[in-house]
Amino acid sequence: MKVVSFFAGAGGLDLGFQKAGFDVIWANEYDKDIWETYKKNHPNIVLDKRSIVNIPADEVPECEGIIGGPPCQSWSEAGSKRGINDKRGQLFFDFIRILKAKKPKFFLAENVSGMLLNRHSEALKNIKQLFKDAGYNLSFKLLNASDFDVPQDRKRVFFVGIREDLNFKFKFPKPLKEKVTLRQIIADLQNTVVPAKDGNKTNKENCKVSNHEYMIGGFSSMFMSRNRVRSWDEQSYTIQAGGRHAPIHPQAPKMKFIEQNKRIFVPGKENLYRRLSVRECARIQTFPDDFIFYYKHIAAGYKMIGNAVPVNLAKHIAINIKSQIENAEKKQKPASKKTMELENTLS
Repeated sequence: MKVVSFFAGAGGLDLGFQKAGFDVIWANEYDKDIWETYKKNHPNIVLDKRSIVNIPADEVPECEGIIGGPPCQSWSEAGSKRGINDKRGQLFFDFIRILKAKKPKFFLAENVSGMLLNRHSEALKNIKQLFKDAGYNLSFKLLNASDFDVPQDRKRVFFVGIREDLNFKFKFPKPLKEKVTLRQIIADLQNTVVPAKDGNKTNKENCKVSNHEYMIGGFSSMFMSRNRVRSWDEQSYTIQAGGRHAPIHPQAPKMKFIEQNKRIFVPGKENLYRRLSVRECARIQTFPDDFIFYYKHIAAGYKMIGNAVPVNLAKHIAINIKSQIENAEKKQKPASKKTMELENTLS
């Protein structure tokens, strides 16, 4: 099945769908800082660099699926129906505009877990209605990436719509029994890491493993207000888009509690506390090592990775979408001539 991708970022969602057997043929990403990374890692996918607002629906290829997710602010603005004149809200309406015009068999859209908070209930209700009006049976669910072969606690909401004529509602995959640990994923990288250069510029020439460099600099009082260390046999905290908020490497002991909203690094062990490297974050997001991130300043690497959908989580959802659509289509196929003749004989 052919798929197009909006708000593609570095392409974690796209790669997951490819691993599930989909053919991602076209992608849209407006951020010029991501273009090189996307193109070099997805050389066979056409990359459209315009804002979705400026893309006519007839210039989007015919496809069976549309995947992506408008930035979280645009969901809120659009869902409240205040967003039609707001640039962020407009992104959501343009996602709907293209969905209505192309009428693919399915769509998938991702959003932050805060979408389900009570204060957004009216927005969520309106968004569900917009998808229904577009002609889709909607399913949505809060998933934790750690349940799907991802060594990270990362909760996100996924919306999956199935075109009404297919006559079924998507069922999300069930959590896997086994969890992947940090030890399994990043232990081999522990002793080859390098710090970024001054100003947190890339130190790639000294990286034995691509992108295996970490952000240097102090830690804010906000960062120090909570423990930021997960042990080797646990799953990571959420990989965020800001490098300064990257979790601490599991070689360090858990931070020492002083008082409410104040912790310190264990005295005498300060040298063990460093941020996870860009490559370690990429592994935790389940990007393969041959997926190279291109940037001049290390913050851009963390941002691309932190904004991505974990590849393995995307793959598990995509496998289920593919199998459920195929099963629905089999049920809808008219009976063969031989089957009809046999049924007539028996009757």
